[in-house]
Amino acid sequence: MCLRGADMEPQTYRFAWRGIEIEVIYTPRKWTVIDHLEIRSVLPEGARLPITSTGYRSHFMQPGTIEAHGGDVAAQVLAWLDEEAAKPDWLAYVEATRQGELF
Repeated sequence: MCLRGADMEPQTYRFAWRGIEIEVIYTPRKWTVIDHLEIRSVLPEGARLPITSTGYRSHFMQPGTIEAHGGDVAAQVLAWLDEEAAKPDWLAYVEATRQGELF
């Protein structure tokens, strides 16, 4: 698959995940060599996500990865978030924030 011109321009997506509004900027062939995702929580700003404690994640991947998995950027990021949210570290974080911390 050969991308060029407008196909290489950044694409912005906004969607909600578990009550957090997320913005994703997908840039295919950033610097003409690698695909790039910028993922940030925008409402609430900087909200922790299972893939980042700061609410921001820069992620590089092999060219064509998004397209090889159907091309739906939002669906792939949502699946990634759900996968990471099932892991013990995130489950412990959710439990701690639900109960509040005493110390």
